[in-house]
Amino acid sequence: MIDWLRRLFAADPAPRIQAPAAAPRPAPARAASFADDWVTTMQRDRIDFMFASWLFEAEHHAEVFTSPHEDAILAELDAVLQSREAGAHLLRRLPGVIPQLLQSLRGGEFAGPELARKISGDLVLVAEVLRLANSVAYKPGTAITSVEHAVMILGQNGLRQLITSVAFKPIIDLRSGSFTRMVAPRLWEQSERCALANRMLSRGDAADPLDTFLAGLIQNVGLTVSLRVIDRMSDKGQAIGSPTFCNGLASIGRALACSIGADWHFPAPVLGAIREQGENKPADAMSPVGRILFMGDYLSKMDILARHGRLDTTDPRVLAGLQEEELECLAQLAGVEERVWLLPAAGARQPAAAGQ
Repeated sequence: MIDWLRRLFAADPAPRIQAPAAAPRPAPARAASFADDWVTTMQRDRIDFMFASWLFEAEHHAEVFTSPHEDAILAELDAVLQSREAGAHLLRRLPGVIPQLLQSLRGGEFAGPELARKISGDLVLVAEVLRLANSVAYKPGTAITSVEHAVMILGQNGLRQLITSVAFKPIIDLRSGSFTRMVAPRLWEQSERCALANRMLSRGDAADPLDTFLAGLIQNVGLTVSLRVIDRMSDKGQAIGSPTFCNGLASIGRALACSIGADWHFPAPVLGAIREQGENKPADAMSPVGRILFMGDYLSKMDILARHGRLDTTDPRVLAGLQEEELECLAQLAGVEERVWLLPAAGARQPAAAGQ
């Protein structure tokens, strides 16, 4: 599938999600260079802490250090990481219609009715296609209710973006515990926005646009796996989310994402970029994909925090270390509508877990 995706992206280097025009953000007092100047470790740690607090709704967590319960969770997750499957067996995957659709989109002719027929056989894809076709990005005017009409509205490029994202989108089981149901949608929202930011930032860069896009999509897959373990070991009376726990969880999550990515045969630059995020390297010591993932992750978290009233992205102090291209990327992210997390209706088909 990776080869198919690479050919799809090579055919059109422009970003697939059409962001509405947004007012540019005010630039900081001094222009910053992507390679020579960089957001500080303190800035990144602050955004990471604010984002983790939002994820777990733990802004007022009483303890800085891990509780015995959190220590037990981290130990269990480390055991998962050391296991033969390294977490891949815990992640749900979408059914085989995805490769068929990608193969159809790779062809030179855009066969709308045939694509609509294939999409109609998958409830998750139907919901996503109709949601995107009715979004403000496409401004249909009247509600789009048929899959065939939605396919024509989106066009070949819109479907490429949508299906590529859905191909790696973890599906939340309706039987999942409270942490998965609360946190997983938020993680996926950030993954999608990071992937979009990466595509914007990779224009004209040495990094492969597909590699940067995939790095954004899968960087949180290890955290998604971790949520299932947290749910299994927790109940509603146990607080989760101390800063020390979140740091440990992020480290294990990156390792799990790389392990799962290797199992899925992802390109080495993608996995290397994810590993680099925990190494505190300066910009000029990171790989091209790693540098873009760092900034895409940072900007997408800022955007989400601003959407939820946790961060003022008009404050020049918040924007320190960002150059013009990154400020424009942040402005474009602000213009992209917030996605709606769609779950299949009760009783609908659920894809089987990987390995089953």
